[in-house]
Parts: sequence; structure tokens; C-alpha cells
Amino acid sequence: MTGSALSRARAGDEEAFRELADPYRRELQVHCYRILGSVQDAEDMLQETLLAAWRGLEAFEERASVRVWLYRIATNRCINALRGRRRRPQEVGAMAEPPEPTRRSEPVWLEPYPDALLEGLADGSPGPDARYETTEAIGLAFVAALQHLPPRQRAVVVLRDVLGFRAAEVAEMLETSQAAVTGALQRARATLRTRLPAGSRERVALPSSAHERELVGRFAAAVEAGDIDAIVSLLTEDAWVTMPPQPYEYQGHAAIAAFLSDRARRRGDRAFRLVATRANGQPAFGCYLPDAQAAIAHAYGLMVLTLEGDRISAITWFADNSVFPHFGLPRTLRV
Repeated sequence: MTGSALSRARAGDEEAFRELADPYRRELQVHCYRILGSVQDAEDMLQETLLAAWRGLEAFEERASVRVWLYRIATNRCINALRGRRRRPQEVGAMAEPPEPTRRSEPVWLEPYPDALLEGLADGSPGPDARYETTEAIGLAFVAALQHLPPRQRAVVVLRDVLGFRAAEVAEMLETSQAAVTGALQRARATLRTRLPAGSRERVALPSSAHERELVGRFAAAVEAGDIDAIVSLLTEDAWVTMPPQPYEYQGHAAIAAFLSDRARRRGDRAFRLVATRANGQPAFGCYLPDAQAAIAHAYGLMVLTLEGDRISAITWFADNSVFPHFGLPRTLRV
């Protein structure tokens, strides 16, 4: 079937090309997201990949599968995008006099990824060298850690440790040597060890379980009530609040309570209205701020929760409400 579709596609049959490429669209978009950290950039790279593949069908020598060939195109497009001017970080807008953070980190340019786009995703059949399950390889902690790697290291660790491609395949994709791939992978793994939470694999909660729903429901009720003490009581002792790309990070009950109190005061003590969603395989909420003059609430930001046992170990806040349409969330709510 693939050979027939390839022949027809080379003859200009666009439907045949879709037959070849469509089975890999979703996993290719997630692949681009892992490397770029942006939903919109991932979609743009997917479209560029498919266009380049369509135009380059005559150059496809069939030494590898169509899937591997598409991954080669997508990976190199992502690397070029990271190195290009359009992906250079812009200035991070300063927060208004935040409380003293636990630490300041370098800016991480990251967006949440809607779970709706993960449905049916299997990342093909990961090879024996894969070190991460699909769920943990899309988690916010892992994707955020990837953003600290140089472009080529980022690509190598995703191709080898997430997708399980062999070193020889990765070297072919990146037009480099197996030794260079091995060296890049070793450096990337060393960096990830310093960025990923210790024992993170064991701490992943079962998604959409009764326990998760109960914990997340209690958190939502506390947020909508503006009850900071109740929010903090649901956190682990070493929980973090982060706000990419802002460099301010807060750890522990006292620091997080001080930060939440400061933000509530600056909002005029207007409590958020929440709409549940899911991002990166984790529970999340679209947050809406009530209008002081009308019975509506405006899209304000999106928060993603990381669970550990019967507590919340991290709250990641995304202030950019431009991601709301990706989650099917409205711009305003009636309140």
C-alpha cells in the first residue's frame, strides 16, 4: 500500500500524499512541540514539514521508512527554527514588584499542550532505546527541562530517549556521526538530571482517577473562594510555583502563601473563576478574572497542576491567554 501511495503521490496525487503522511501528523506535531515548547510553533513546523515532504518526494530514496524520513525533515526544521532569529527570546515583561522569590531562573519559553491533541497518540512504536513513557515525555517538567538544552542536544535526546531511534538512524537524520550523537546525548542526559525532579517517574498520579478528581476539585474550590490557606494546605512541603517565562520561582508554604497573597491584593481581591481542562497529561484550569464593571470574567491565564500522592507538588502559571483557543476555552465567562 505504501509503495502504491508513494508512486501516486510522486505523480502529483495529493490524496495519495495525505495517505502517506496523515498517520504521522499527530506524533510529528508533538515531536515539534517537545523541541520548540510552543503549540503554535509546533503546528507551524508541522505544516512546513509536510510542505517540504510534498515538494521533496522525488528526493526520497526509500532507504528508510516514510515515518523516519518525515521525522528527519521535522527535526531539522525545528533545529533551524531554534537557531533562527524568529525563535530568539523576546524581553520578558517585568512583574509588578513581586515578593522576593525562592530563586531566580533563566527564562524558559514554554506553552502548555492541550490533552485533546494527545488523544490516540502512541508515538509510533518506540524502539528499545526509549527511556521515557509517552505520558512522562509530554509532562511539563520534562518539556521545560528540554528547553534548557542547545538545539541539537534537544533533538538528540527526544529522538533517542523518547522515540527510541537507534544512534545510526539519528546520525543519518542529523547528517552527523554516531560518535557526535552519543556525545550530545550524554551531555543532554547530564543536564536533564539536574533539571528534572528526583524520582519524578514514581510520583506521576493516575490521570482522571477518583483521587485526582477529588484533590483537584478541592483545589478549584479553594481558588474560587480566594482561600489561600486552603490552597496552601493542599501543597507538598516542597511545592513550587513557577511562571514561565518569568524568572521568579517560589518554593514552600510560606513563600507560596506570600506570593499568592500579593497577587490577590494586586487583583483587588477578586477571586478567579475556573474552567477545568487538561494540559501535558496533567490537570489544568483556564483562569478568568471577574470584571469590576460587568457580570463577566475575562480570560486571565492558565494554570497546570503537578500531583504527588495526595498533594500538589507544583503549580505552573501561564499568563498568556492566547493559548485559550487551543484548549477550546472561551475569552469570557458569564458570572
